[in-house]
Parts: sequence; C-alpha cells; structure tokens
Amino acid sequence: MAAQDPPPEPRRTDRSPWNWLLVVPVVLPLLTLLFNRDEPRIAGFPAFYWIQLCFIPLGVACTVLVYRMTRKKG
Repeated sequence: MAAQDPPPEPRRTDRSPWNWLLVVPVVLPLLTLLFNRDEPRIAGFPAFYWIQLCFIPLGVACTVLVYRMTRKKG
C-alpha cells in the first residue's frame, strides 16, 4: 500500500436498535383482538375501520423516526 492511498471506508451496517421499531406497524395490525369490534363509532364508522386507518400514520411515523435516527451523519 502506498502512503498516499486513502483509508478504506468503513462498511455500512444496518444493525441499529432503532430498526426494531419497524416491527410495530407490521405486528400491530395482526393483533385483531385490538380492533375486532363495532363500538366505539367515530363519524359513523365502526372501530374496525377507523383503527385500521390509524395504522397508516403510525407506520409512517415509525418509518420516518427510524430513518432519521439511523441515517449517516455527514
């Protein structure tokens, strides 16, 4: 190796504990005991529908948080 060669870049690793937060939007909708009911109703929609719709912003929030916490500081 010549004295002028730059040092090799460190390998990127995806082993951040923040990645475990991505399990929440995957597992939570699978727990049907949380939303398998008719009441309470919001704007006439049964709990099943509006809870399912709440999972969308939850998934987005988890993804954004993991992205921001694990991106490489440059």
